[in-house]
Amino acid sequence: MTKNEQLITLGWREWVSLPELGLPAIKAKVDTGARTSALHAFDIEQYTEDGIDMIRFLVHPVQKNQEFIVKCTAPVKEQRQVTDSGGHREMRYVIETLIVIDTYSFPIELTLTDRDTMRFKMLLGRTALNNRAVVNPAASFKCGKKDAKHVYGLK
Repeated sequence: MTKNEQLITLGWREWVSLPELGLPAIKAKVDTGARTSALHAFDIEQYTEDGIDMIRFLVHPVQKNQEFIVKCTAPVKEQRQVTDSGGHREMRYVIETLIVIDTYSFPIELTLTDRDTMRFKMLLGRTALNNRAVVNPAASFKCGKKDAKHVYGLK
């Protein structure tokens, strides 16, 4: 069995990278109770480029920092109705992008939603982790810690 076929051991929170979105570091809450993964996004705008439905949006990737913003673009996979943990339904854009956790990388679906009031700007749901990871709920940062301010060149 190669390393890419082995299960990743994750804690309840992990640092991940979304390189196709220009996000080298974002702290994610690993939530096996959530089916879908979600990324904090605002100023979401759909457009068409060369006949492909695209989306552009802004992200605050660093916790407790509303000043630093990353502009992202991605093809739209679909729109889907998602019910959050509070039972509220919301129509969300869905994108597919590469996630990197430690030395592992694989494509995941992400729904885009306003998570400004949430502690974590990203939620990593069970569908993305299926057959790829086991979660130790008593652990944090099993795949290493990052200093987001340093990664993004902030003071």
